[in-house]
Amino acid sequence: MFGLFKKDPLKKLNDEYTQLLNKAMQAQRSGDIRTYSELSQKAEEIGKKIEALESKA
Repeated sequence: MFGLFKKDPLKKLNDEYTQLLNKAMQAQRSGDIRTYSELSQKAEEIGKKIEALESKA
């Protein structure tokens, strides 16, 4: 019952991952390759965290 109001960390990470990938795509389309690389790297790190949480569950 008390777990009902806790936020799901996996959902939060998935949302953040999707947002970073979208920002990276927009940066790539505008020709800003450096920002694209940085955002892609951050998204990859979050992806690893998501995989770790999914493997625990």
